[in-house]
Amino acid sequence: MQSVMLKAKLHKARVTHAVLDYEGSCAIDGKLLDMSGIREFEQIQIYNVTNGKRFTTYAIRGEDNSGIISVNGAAAHKAGVDDVVIICAYASYTEAELINFKPRLIYMNPDNTVSHSSNAIPVQVA
Repeated sequence: MQSVMLKAKLHKARVTHAVLDYEGSCAIDGKLLDMSGIREFEQIQIYNVTNGKRFTTYAIRGEDNSGIISVNGAAAHKAGVDDVVIICAYASYTEAELINFKPRLIYMNPDNTVSHSSNAIPVQVA
């Protein structure tokens, strides 16, 4: 049996570009891709904290160390420059793989530098 789990998350990244006339996708700083384990052309979910919109696209590599988060093509209607977004990638894992499973969680500063990383989300208290 396989379970779909959160593989990686870029938490509270800030959109730097919204390019309607690009062929589609989301360009992400290459160093952030490497750190998070998100692969170029991998399907990603984007959750726009600023406006509440959610959408699916795929990742492409942006310039290393540029801080770029460029929402392109039709998705540019769902996120604008300076919007705060959460970018997630999911993957299927077997029960055996889940024994040692830990997602890569990257927490962003407002300038798209990395604040810190983790592999666990704290328990939410009532």
